[in-house]
Amino acid sequence: MLRQVSANRTASNLILALQFIPLLLFPPASFSPSSQEWWLPALLAIMAIVASVALIVRHSLAMWPWNLMAFSQGFNIISRLMMLWSHATVNVEGSAVPNTLYIFLTMLAMLLSAFLLLFLERPDVRMTVTA
Repeated sequence: MLRQVSANRTASNLILALQFIPLLLFPPASFSPSSQEWWLPALLAIMAIVASVALIVRHSLAMWPWNLMAFSQGFNIISRLMMLWSHATVNVEGSAVPNTLYIFLTMLAMLLSAFLLLFLERPDVRMTVTA
């Protein structure tokens, strides 16, 4: 099935256009003005959007958009692993309670980023998008 999707230009472009989703998949509290967590996902999403525009709209043949997207998705996995332990529990009335929403969204975002990394490195996807 992945082979069929990667050979379809429209599907590949849609996946490239929507790749900012795992980068911004955080609980709403992470995007509050008092939090410092929001700037890294926003920066990674901007990088991914710039690379997607370069490939989809400008039809760039250069390698930098592919490298920028891979960097964004890889850094997303690394940063989420680093933040997981500090956000895995919350203090509720003096006791530590698992932060299940944060854990679920983190795992989902890491799986989506890993899929995107594998998808973006396929030669047939690169040939389909740049053709």
